[in-house]
Parts: sequence; structure tokens; C-alpha cells
Amino acid sequence: MSRAKAHPQGWYDGKVAVVTGGGSGIGAALVKALRAAGATAIAADLEPPADGVKLDVTDAGAVQALVDDVVAEHGRLDLMFNNAGISLIGETQDLTLAQWDSIIDVNIRGVVHGVAAAYPQLIRQDGGHIVNTASMGGLMAAGLLTSYVMTKHAVVGLSLALRSEAAAHHVGVTAICPAAVNTPILDKGEFGKIRGRDYFLKGQGVRKPVDPDALAARVLAAVAADEALVIEPVQARIAHRLQRVAPGFTQRASIKFVDRQRKLAAR
Repeated sequence: MSRAKAHPQGWYDGKVAVVTGGGSGIGAALVKALRAAGATAIAADLEPPADGVKLDVTDAGAVQALVDDVVAEHGRLDLMFNNAGISLIGETQDLTLAQWDSIIDVNIRGVVHGVAAAYPQLIRQDGGHIVNTASMGGLMAAGLLTSYVMTKHAVVGLSLALRSEAAAHHVGVTAICPAAVNTPILDKGEFGKIRGRDYFLKGQGVRKPVDPDALAARVLAAVAADEALVIEPVQARIAHRLQRVAPGFTQRASIKFVDRQRKLAAR
């Protein structure tokens, strides 16, 4: 996390934030960092912490109601972190339509619901910030993770496109695109013989997963600086640059990696 810089002193003081998926992983780290920085942070999750609120991001009405309640109680909403997400790891031909629907509902519609609820409020306030959790999978395509990659590409596209509109309303938009982060998602979503934690770490060339607290600190600094993308760690930034200048090379590397994963799964 060598690029991480502290956010300006006092920048988050008094700000009000909603963090979906705030009960664990990146979301929980963001909630902790926001509160330490002086913000009021509401942790919203299907399994919320004791001081959080229960929320299903696939329920648009529930997301809107949460934003309305926060504004009613605090008078404003400054930061909307659309962070809730799930993964599915395995061969694409083995995915059921129900699984496709579930990941689209959480990873795409869940973000859309957060944007639809918060963005008009931020416009009315003439300012604020939306932060959408994507992934390195939103910048680079990796096999055996096809549905996840699709949804995270959508989140990156939404974020960058909205950013160009939102600037006129003094609203910032940032997409978080980390490589494997040390969260429960590394051990979830397996529907075949591909092991999630091994896949994420070996596939992204990261020796150990990113620390969620370090990532949260980097995200807060990026939001304060109005950065478009947060790409961590350094290996992820190098891979992203390589993808842009030599897409054929990275595609061939991805094919070889998928083949190795299949051979390991067959043992």
C-alpha cells in the first residue's frame, strides 16, 4: 500500500455515510475507518453488526427507505458506499440461471439501487460522493470467474460514466478495484472444484491478500482527493498497465492460468 496517503485532517468530520455490505470484509473496514476519521457511518448488511441496520441491496425499496431514513435523521447524506457483493467461482457452463440472476441482482442491481437512492439526494445537496466496490475483475477478464468479472466490469463502467455526469453537481464517484482482499469472499462462491482462495491469490499474482484496513485507509484518501479508481496493491496496478499495452499477452497468460487451475482441480 505504498501509495496510501492520509486524507486531509478533518475532511470526514461530521460527514454522514452509508456502507452496504458493512457487516464484514471491506465494508466493515470502511465503517471502522470512517468512524475513526470523524464520520457517522451506518453499516448496512444482511447480517449487520449490533450497531448496524439490516439491508438487502436487491430490494430497491429497502435501499431507498434506508437513504430516506438517514437523511431524515441526520439532515443529509454525504457518502454512499455501494460495497455489498458476492462471487461465483467455477466453470461457466456449470452456472445455473438462478446463479446468474443472484450475482446480477447483488453486484449490479445492488449498486444501481444505491446510486438511484443516493445520487438525487447528493444533487439536491449540491455535493457528496458515491463509492462503488468493483474489483481487479472489473478491469481485467479472468476465466472461471466469468459472472463475477461481468458484474464488476459493469460497476466500473457505471462509475466512470456517472463520474462525468456527476461533476457538474459537485458529486464525486470512485470505483474500488483491488486484487484479492483478505475477506470472507475468498472462501465463498465455489460451485465446482476450483478453490476460491487459491484462485484469487495465484491468479492475480499476489503473494498474500490485501489487508482490508489498509485498503480502507487508501480508499478514504482517494475519496478525499476525488480519484476515479483505487487499484491496489502495486502488482494490480502493474497488471492493469500491462493489460492496456499488451492485451494479447495478458489473455494468453489468463488461458494458461485457467488450464493450470483445471489440472489442479482434477487431482
